[in-house]
Amino acid sequence: MKVTFYSNFLTHHQVPFCLEMQKRLGDDFKFVSTVKIFQWRLDMGFKDLDQEYDFVIRAYENDDMYEKAKKLALESDIVIIGSTTDELIQERLKQDKITFRYRARIFIFLDGFFKTIFDKEKMKLFYDRHIKYRKNKNLYLLCANAYGANDFNLFGLYKDKIYKWGYFLETNHYDIDELIDEKEKNEKMQIIWVARFIKWKHPEIVIKLAKNLKKQNYKFHIKMLGTGELQDKIKEKVKKEHLEDVVEIVGQVPSDEVKYYMEDANIFIGTSGSQEGWGAVINESMNAGCVVIANQRMGSVPFLIKNNENGMMYNKYCDLEEKVKKAMKDKELRRKLGKNAYTTITQEWTASIAASNLVELFDNILKERELKIKDGPASRATNYKRNKKV
Repeated sequence: MKVTFYSNFLTHHQVPFCLEMQKRLGDDFKFVSTVKIFQWRLDMGFKDLDQEYDFVIRAYENDDMYEKAKKLALESDIVIIGSTTDELIQERLKQDKITFRYRARIFIFLDGFFKTIFDKEKMKLFYDRHIKYRKNKNLYLLCANAYGANDFNLFGLYKDKIYKWGYFLETNHYDIDELIDEKEKNEKMQIIWVARFIKWKHPEIVIKLAKNLKKQNYKFHIKMLGTGELQDKIKEKVKKEHLEDVVEIVGQVPSDEVKYYMEDANIFIGTSGSQEGWGAVINESMNAGCVVIANQRMGSVPFLIKNNENGMMYNKYCDLEEKVKKAMKDKELRRKLGKNAYTTITQEWTASIAASNLVELFDNILKERELKIKDGPASRATNYKRNKKV
């Protein structure tokens, strides 16, 4: 079975999955990188991973590589199209060969209806990617967002051909009881928030939470990791509300060091809105045995979190505050949620399981057999609607 994955460039979030695919398929798995890594990512400390793995075809590098990438599009048994243009795979789509698009949500729902509907370029892109070949029998969707199936089905797209997908990060292994014991030695409850300081990540919610918890005499300390246009504004707010003793703006931290902050934290809070296509910080914090309390609108949350079993979802601010207080008061609840979160990420939502399930899905489609994967990566995605009571 020949499988080729097309995307902009290889990221650290994709590497574990690609390595697992290479283990299973050997030289029959290729990753086609269509553009060179952006300079701003290099400036932030990310590596040019296109240069580090032999399964990467750098289509942007020269004419020979480009032609090889184009040839793979026609000859591969299965093609996955990530965040890239369709230029290289146009002929494959015309021939209706088995092809999977890899998407989160329709950007009409991510970016706002009116902002998108009058943007001719975006609407053309939506037509070319999803509507133009909607009658193709062999066009499927890997959906990296719990709400994506509902979005696409509203437009009558990919009916019964949408499968759960997401991000599968490198898994860190711990003695989870020992790790949680260490967390419980914290004198104050350690709460962590990791995101860019931008509007739809809602850093202001963290400040509101800190202010209310302090008023109610809870013992805690919040670390906020990241940078962005709202960082200075949030710093000013911390000062204005006299929260310097309970809120620390850590700033930008290299991606491979974030785990150390998570290992120390008791609670992780995810406050992003519905523009969060996935939210890999949920994977990372669950892996580190944190009690994850996250907005259910984040794309990964309904896929990864079973409410009150391995984390908690919230749908409005008062709900978030109550769940944080509940976790702060209940040591046994923290242990239960932290351990179950760790189990989910290390045993159920791993790159290895994702690759195995996906290869099984591909094999079933090629041989026209019924899919037997009932849950987890590559299982059939069902409609999940926002604002569900949790």
